Amino acid sequence: MQRGIAQVLPAGVEVVTGQTVANEQTNAINQALSFFSTALLVFAFISLFVGGFTIFNTFSIIVGQRTRELALLRVLGASRRQVFRSVLLEATILGIVASLVGLGLGVLTAVGLEALLKGFGITLPSGPLVFESRTVVAALVVGVGVTVVSAVSPARRAVRIPPVAALADYRGGEDESSRRRIVVGTVIAALGIVALAFGLTKPAIQLVGVGALAVFIGVGMLAPVVARPMSSALGRPLAGLLGISGRLGRENSMRSPRRTAQTASALMVGLALVSTIAVFGASLSRSATSSVDQAISADYIVTNPGSGGGGFSGSVATAAARVPGLSAISTVYSGTFEFQNSLSGLTSVSTDHLSQTVILRMVAGRGAPALSAGELLIDSSTANTKHLEVGSVVAVRFAETGSSTMRIGGIFKPNALLGSFVVGDGFFLSHFNNPLAVAVLLRARGGASGAGEAAVTTALKAYPNLTIQTRAQFEKTQQAQVNQLLGLVYALLGLAVVIALIGIVNTLMLSVFERTHEIGLLRAVGMRRRQVRAMIRSESVILSLFGAVIGVVVGTALGVAFAASLKEQGITDIVVPVSNLIVFLIIAALLGLGAASFPARRAAKLDVLAAIAAE
Repeated sequence: MQRGIAQVLPAGVEVVTGQTVANEQTNAINQALSFFSTALLVFAFISLFVGGFTIFNTFSIIVGQRTRELALLRVLGASRRQVFRSVLLEATILGIVASLVGLGLGVLTAVGLEALLKGFGITLPSGPLVFESRTVVAALVVGVGVTVVSAVSPARRAVRIPPVAALADYRGGEDESSRRRIVVGTVIAALGIVALAFGLTKPAIQLVGVGALAVFIGVGMLAPVVARPMSSALGRPLAGLLGISGRLGRENSMRSPRRTAQTASALMVGLALVSTIAVFGASLSRSATSSVDQAISADYIVTNPGSGGGGFSGSVATAAARVPGLSAISTVYSGTFEFQNSLSGLTSVSTDHLSQTVILRMVAGRGAPALSAGELLIDSSTANTKHLEVGSVVAVRFAETGSSTMRIGGIFKPNALLGSFVVGDGFFLSHFNNPLAVAVLLRARGGASGAGEAAVTTALKAYPNLTIQTRAQFEKTQQAQVNQLLGLVYALLGLAVVIALIGIVNTLMLSVFERTHEIGLLRAVGMRRRQVRAMIRSESVILSLFGAVIGVVVGTALGVAFAASLKEQGITDIVVPVSNLIVFLIIAALLGLGAASFPARRAAKLDVLAAIAAE
């Protein structure tokens, strides 16, 4: 049937089945959403990484609380292997239950995520929610795997305790473990910094990811070294403000530096990532303004944002030319071509009065004369990457005119408007059939003004889909787009912070259970319920601030390094948003205060006599 239809149609017309069209559309959608899918996978990995800290800390505390129970098992004949397996079996059961609960919550989150994306202006193709059997398998494998791996170290610690010594409240081996921890943490952090340095200079995103992961692990292992002095410094204001409750909370956070560091590690990772994005986003936003200033000298920019930045008729420039007072008009086209067997974007700009509308900072060769001669201009980043220079002849291919060669006539500094490859409009129109313009740049003799903008708007009233903006308005639009994307990233990273707060709540609950006898004695000697609650809350605030301070410092350093490495890609300004970072610290303290509410109430409600009798 398909062949028969093709025989009666004119030459050049292709006949395909409906399934072929559907497959092509599916592939196009998958390619368009590939970046978003990758981003979600990255955030999923971040959440698992943060959750791993919480699981590790929980099992460490549980093993410490069950020292006598595990020692009795050893005395009664249980082998080290059996104790090790019992802890891992417990982690496996916990992982299965948590994975099933998380799977259900994930379905609800998927519905909420779609609404969140719509709120940020990102529309996904319509269709039902897809739930496949492999999703269940992946959730169980990943959930159980992360839980078991996180419990391995506490399980090994459990089997290293001598049975008789454990019955006598054994606490040995911590000094050796601490020294080993410092050495290993230093080595891992150093290797992470080296991997980051290589990854940022190459650039190689895989090395960047591995380096950042190693830095987080190394800093997490070294955190106990500074936990005691930092807890002391952070808790000093609370001790003066809350009296005995603040002092006890401060001493509790100083009592076990390892536990303090482990509890705060998850929040440290979350806020480090938030701080990294804050620095990178602020630098990107500032650079967006600078890039427009360094790319466009026109007073008005005409675009078609309603169609996702699509094109419009080339007659717009002709209509705009009727506006009195304009000294220069440039039409910008955009298309694709093959450059050295690789598909790339190609930009075209009018060569007449080019210097009045576009800022072309030449590094080598000629600008407008080369474009008029049909030569190719490339940016300096592409020239360095591909080892090209002025005069090089490169192979190109156009969809309509076929293969050819072009001479590189000039190399320019990166320009946000032009991209990597630029040709003159005459050359472009000879290789593309009826292309659509993507922008029209207008330069006024007296500069931008309200009257001039109104005149341009009137002249283009036949094109209601177009937007006419001054250069300042165009800069604000670019910043708004960057901030919108960052808002989505912040919302996703917020999930990691929520997981970290759950870890703090969990640790405080276990701490209250562990210190039941101690809290009962404090109540017996006169401490009020209100003071018990204040003690737990002050400890939580110290834990949160400890993790937040380290996270902000590490994240700021990573953000600066990441932004600096992308200088050739258009990030020209490095900005550290100090006010935002301070707000993060304040929010961390408030979240820590909120996280302590339930454990604090539970501690205050303990029965005094039962608590004193508890072991």
